[in-house]
Amino acid sequence: MQALILDQQDGKTISAVKTIDENQLPEGNVTVDIDWSSLNYKDALAITGKGKIIRNFPMVPGIDFAGRVRHSEDPRFHAGQAVLLTGWGVGENHWGGLSQMARVNGDWLVAMPEGLDGRKAMIIGTAGFTAMLCVMALEDAGITPQSGEVVVTGASGGVGSTAVALLHKLGYQVAAVSGRESTHDYLRKLGANRILDRDEFAETRPLEKQLWAGAVDTVGDKVLAKVLAQMNYGGCVAACGLAGGFALPTTVMPFILRNVRLQGVDSVMTPAARRAEAWQRLVRDLPASFYEQATSEIPLAEAPRLANDIMNNAIQGRTLVKIR
Repeated sequence: MQALILDQQDGKTISAVKTIDENQLPEGNVTVDIDWSSLNYKDALAITGKGKIIRNFPMVPGIDFAGRVRHSEDPRFHAGQAVLLTGWGVGENHWGGLSQMARVNGDWLVAMPEGLDGRKAMIIGTAGFTAMLCVMALEDAGITPQSGEVVVTGASGGVGSTAVALLHKLGYQVAAVSGRESTHDYLRKLGANRILDRDEFAETRPLEKQLWAGAVDTVGDKVLAKVLAQMNYGGCVAACGLAGGFALPTTVMPFILRNVRLQGVDSVMTPAARRAEAWQRLVRDLPASFYEQATSEIPLAEAPRLANDIMNNAIQGRTLVKIR
């Protein structure tokens, strides 16, 4: 079978599609024939070596995949069954989805939700799943469409794009933050009501004019600090990314004077019940147009090149990888 293999050479990460044997796969009680995977920001960090994602080499990257069960020792899954996987350290410390086959723990798999197929599931992928968890976090905080405008940072990326589409479908007014004018038409088609330039978020004071009822932040650092300073009283920020850095140069002011909530969102270790709920919501709430508007499709061999493009902020939306 074909797999993208990451190795290290003189401290640098080297990536190449190679032919490997099934017996080289790691331990697990379910083997899956993979049809589709996707490229997420974390995959790009791993493939380019620009992030300390991989600790053990060789590694097959790919933090998500969709396919059919080839062999199962887990009674919950049977041969031929359609399944998907996101998270659980797959593609980081356990061989992942950028391969024609994977062997994993059955606890990590999700039976394909009714209304989805493998291709659609990976157009959503980890990025879309994370976006849904962010929207659910805002809902849990009591943020409704009537509460006011919601801002999405890093809006043209995988998480941001899906968040914009979901929030628009659910009736929210969405302000999208993007650093590239070339993405503006795309973001408007997804449902952004207005678009703000990322440069507007470069400097911040401890408190600024109240603008946002809610926020989905994929960037971190100064951008997140600016968003926090602009939150309405009682607002909530769902923070899930660090594309701009992992620092947070802010103060306690938004929290103690405006009752602002900063809600971290992790998709890797999401419990099974919450995971299932998020996928059901994605089937219901993601507009059909999203699957065409937000997707570019590539073969496995193109993954390293596209990973570099993601790191250079030259990609919009979701990158679907056709494995078979």
